Amino acid sequence: MNELRVVEKFVSLQGESTHAGRVCAFIRLAGCNLRCVYCDTMYAHDGSSGSAEKIDSLTSWAVSSGVGLVEVTGGEPLFSPAAPMLCAALLAAGLEVLVETNGSLQISALPHGVKRILDCKLPDSGMAGHNLYANYDELTPDDEVKFVVSSRRDFDFGLEVIKKYDLPAKTDKLLWSPVWGKVAFDELARWVIDSRAPGRMQLQLHKLIWGNRPGV
Repeated sequence: MNELRVVEKFVSLQGESTHAGRVCAFIRLAGCNLRCVYCDTMYAHDGSSGSAEKIDSLTSWAVSSGVGLVEVTGGEPLFSPAAPMLCAALLAAGLEVLVETNGSLQISALPHGVKRILDCKLPDSGMAGHNLYANYDELTPDDEVKFVVSSRRDFDFGLEVIKKYDLPAKTDKLLWSPVWGKVAFDELARWVIDSRAPGRMQLQLHKLIWGNRPGV
């Protein structure tokens, strides 16, 4: 339980969330339980990909990176049973810890202090039936919910979820993000403006800088 399969680890700029633009150390774990049609990390789907690394060595790497912010991502990080233990070790080392999760698995497994970034899967992802809405009862003001939009149908679905689960009462960190190449930036911006949608629009900063490739 003190080992995880790691696809890659690197230091870059945080490309998404309210932390976008900050220097961040990334630990990408192997394995995912979903298959979104727009996935840009297919290379991390296989739970046997990458290499096995111990929690102590991952924590030492994160500390030695000299970066105070670390994100555990995937794949789906909660697909790895030892991910909560890794997060606890990173927190104990004095690091600020983000976890980006697809929202289909219990976030309550993560230790207190982790800032959780949940996807709400929308219809055009092909995975909307996998949203674990009970997670929304666990949200704190430090947590974030991301809506990755491929179409107007997706956007309207997201608005309904926000209203049904009263998400603004739980966190003001609600993020609207266009699927790369599917929705024009100005189109999504207009939907957000015209609907007075709660939250904010975001673009994938890392893709704008480096393009659609891994390790950045």
